[in-house]
Amino acid sequence: MTFPQNYPYSPPGFKFTRPLFHPNIYQDGRLCISILHSPGEDELSGETAAERWSPAQRVESVLISILSLLDDAEVSSPANVDAGVMLRKDPEAYKWTVLADVEKSKQDIPAGFVMPTHESTAMGKKEGLGAGSGPDALATMDDEDFWVDSDVDDDDDDMFGGSDSDNELVMDDDDDDDDDDDDDDDDDHGHQHTRSSGELGRRGV
Repeated sequence: MTFPQNYPYSPPGFKFTRPLFHPNIYQDGRLCISILHSPGEDELSGETAAERWSPAQRVESVLISILSLLDDAEVSSPANVDAGVMLRKDPEAYKWTVLADVEKSKQDIPAGFVMPTHESTAMGKKEGLGAGSGPDALATMDDEDFWVDSDVDDDDDDMFGGSDSDNELVMDDDDDDDDDDDDDDDDDHGHQHTRSSGELGRRGV
């Protein structure tokens, strides 16, 4: 993968050092994929701007798109016509041709290189747990454990998650309740005063 001087405003280039037999790979190893095409819509190819390169793309998104294309080739507009025709008409022969290319590509693996597997990477994460403190411990920390929610009560969340306006609303509600209680007390005193006057009136009679 090569990067132009005005990256990320222009897409990087990608080329297989050992060409693979694939409908979307040119015979010289260059890859034909929309995410590596210049930004903007292309009326000739029908590609929309969302399918093509944008500065928001990253190397990770490019590699994921390449892996997806290798697994699910686009044969409607192939870069390698022979590979596209074979995939459509004789998929079994295409499969064996690809396997032969894979075996040839193994010759490029450096001596002593061990290909990582899912099990080995998972074991490495487990070994990183409890590695101590400091930068080394942070480097080996398991990402899943890092993002686990802490055991914090919901009441504590309200302290930090609520806004000042929410607190004002709660205080206003409390004030309204106090006012209602005062009004009820005044009404009760009024009724008692009325009853006392009536009793005095009856006594006067």
